[in-house]
Amino acid sequence: MIQTAQEFGAAVAQARKALGLTQRELALAINSGERFIVDLEGGKATAQLGKALAAAKAVGLHLELS
Repeated sequence: MIQTAQEFGAAVAQARKALGLTQRELALAINSGERFIVDLEGGKATAQLGKALAAAKAVGLHLELS
């Protein structure tokens, strides 16, 4: 279970790398800037939840309520 921004960012980075995407490619896929992806993967807390969820979806992460 992901409990922190750092864990979420690490999960996005791992999934992105498994897909062979660069941070820039992921940013373009979700219509965002590369800096956002860098910050997201670095675990920076952010209020931009919509972009964070779009990045997770783009790399195949599925978030579920338990």
